[in-house]
Amino acid sequence: MAFRYIWKDGMDFAEGFQHKNFRPIPKEACIPVKTSEDIDREIQRQFDALYRRYDSIGILLSGGMDSANLAAYLRPGSHAYTFTSASGEFNADVERAKTYCRKWQLCHHLIDIMLADYEKYTPTVMRHKFAPVHSIEPQIYKAAEMARHDGVQLMIVGESADLIFGGMDKLITPEWTFDGFAARYTFLDPQLVLTHPVDQSALFEQYRTGSDTIDVMRFMDEVFAIESSSSYLNAFGAAWLPYYDPYACLVMADKLDMARVRQGEPKYLVRGLYALKYPELEIPFKIPMPRPVDAVFKDWEGPRRPEFRQDIPMEQLTGNQKWQLWCAELFLNML
Repeated sequence: MAFRYIWKDGMDFAEGFQHKNFRPIPKEACIPVKTSEDIDREIQRQFDALYRRYDSIGILLSGGMDSANLAAYLRPGSHAYTFTSASGEFNADVERAKTYCRKWQLCHHLIDIMLADYEKYTPTVMRHKFAPVHSIEPQIYKAAEMARHDGVQLMIVGESADLIFGGMDKLITPEWTFDGFAARYTFLDPQLVLTHPVDQSALFEQYRTGSDTIDVMRFMDEVFAIESSSSYLNAFGAAWLPYYDPYACLVMADKLDMARVRQGEPKYLVRGLYALKYPELEIPFKIPMPRPVDAVFKDWEGPRRPEFRQDIPMEQLTGNQKWQLWCAELFLNML
């Protein structure tokens, strides 16, 4: 509930279950980059190497700049997959993705996500993870299945750019107090929804630096990176389709300029790369990969199992928080 993954090594839901968390590439093994041109050069080198191994490479393409940049290195005719929803809330995202595909002559596939997809694919990715999953995982699994059918041998994602290049500006720029950050990063307070909640503050305590301060950047490097990337690792793993993130093996040679980030220029090096690849387009604000959980779980009344409180204020929860409850109850039913 709190972190969307199991943060304690050796802790599992049942005997015989052994989940695996993603481990980022050590920074000392990454390639340092100082400029947008450096990123361009190093990503091109990676794609050159990938195309010596794979004939067909596809991409998860949103309307944002991270995946748009990577689309520029694909060969014409490559497959690109964009999530959408019948609710229409992601239409602008889809239109931008269409623009990228026209520019690079990519074969564009729209993947409509609805409740039936969550019901169909969530058990599969949960069985592979031995744990409840992030709402993006059944979507990625569906896209991976489609890509395999289309003959794609490797999928490209741009998931690591936020973490490496200062894209999580709403999390890293405020001058957080310890308690303030702990409250902000707790995705769903266990005390609000569980009948027997267990305190999870021990994870935050590992990053305490003073009586009321916390090392936010180290927390993001060591906690957010695992939680976020594990979703991709699990979903693609369940579909038996390899994936690759070209940003993941890069590291900023210079310290992140927090002043630029605070002044409204997060991921300034990635923004510079977007300007190189799309000089005719305005640089977009952050566009996360669409997850239509707000529409799908709008009228869901909540869990009924005894592990969950029966007085949960469902009307106060976001779609992602409702997803966490729905997914957790489904997982427990599977057990």
